[in-house]
Amino acid sequence: MPTPKAHVASLAPYQLADLALAPGIQPVMLAQNESLRDPSPQVATAISAAQHDGRLYADPKCSELAMVLRQIYDLSGNAVLLGAGSMELIGVLLRAYVGPGDEVLSSQFGYAYFALATAITGARYIQACESDYTLDVDAMLAKVTDHTKVVVAVNPGNPTGTAIANSEIRRLRMALPEDVLLVIDEAYGEFTDAWQKPVFDLVEAGNCVVLRTLSKAYGLASMRVGWGFFPETIAQQMLKLLNPNRLSSISQHAAMAALQDQEYMRATVTQTLQIAQQFRQAMQALGFYVPQSHGNFVLLKLASATQAQNIEKGLRKQGFLVRPMRNDLAECLRITIGEPQVMRQLTEVITALCQQN
Repeated sequence: MPTPKAHVASLAPYQLADLALAPGIQPVMLAQNESLRDPSPQVATAISAAQHDGRLYADPKCSELAMVLRQIYDLSGNAVLLGAGSMELIGVLLRAYVGPGDEVLSSQFGYAYFALATAITGARYIQACESDYTLDVDAMLAKVTDHTKVVVAVNPGNPTGTAIANSEIRRLRMALPEDVLLVIDEAYGEFTDAWQKPVFDLVEAGNCVVLRTLSKAYGLASMRVGWGFFPETIAQQMLKLLNPNRLSSISQHAAMAALQDQEYMRATVTQTLQIAQQFRQAMQALGFYVPQSHGNFVLLKLASATQAQNIEKGLRKQGFLVRPMRNDLAECLRITIGEPQVMRQLTEVITALCQQN
């Protein structure tokens, strides 16, 4: 029987949401941070037109889509790369730049996929403590060593939803050694663009990468379109590892249509944040701690890990699928923001479950 590499055999699979329900129960999906709205109506038109190109390979460079991204986000110079979700870009970037003996530094509650992607390379994954569930720049800097090759700043955070000002991200970059790569993961960046200036300009120095996705604010989770702004020298290395046929023609056209309807995206962001704040206040009224969220989800901290498990099981019995947390967040549930009536029903169910427990 073939034997896998030892470090691969020792890995635990990436923890996916448990979507199983008892027969006959209709799911209310609040476990995967999907958009509460369908994508822009323009997307359906674009998909319909693109389906006739099914026999042809898509543009491997995603040239038109990259150009649209440059226009929307006012990007000049350097490289715009597209991937099958930002997860692909994360994996390829780390494989290109770290290996055994190196360290990837992230924050305590940073996006979990970075840990797995680091382990695949054979490098060590180091975590710096957060302050009140929020990335702490000074704590990150204190963890930098001669072995640190990549520092990851997930802003806004997932699963916490918290965010720091981009002035702090700039301070982090300035304080890091020049040969350390800073990866800024902004999967929920559109939710913070309204109140702070983006940091795409940091890419100009050649030692910073900014990652985003169209899965969240743009509602294209199933299209798997992630993108990033990369120094040209880094992009050249990544292109050696990226699958040249990673994005279908349908995904590319859907993404272009979504991007060109900025008004719709901004309305989705505004509505989501309003509903999230209302739900947060309702949970606070029940006595729970809920960090301020800057994404399409909230982190609900319950009294104990046992209560979190009981609430999650009780919700599941009624069809509400939320995301239980593990380890240092075992007393927490991550809950995606749904439509207003869904969140009202969820609040009622959680209230009833609390009274039972």
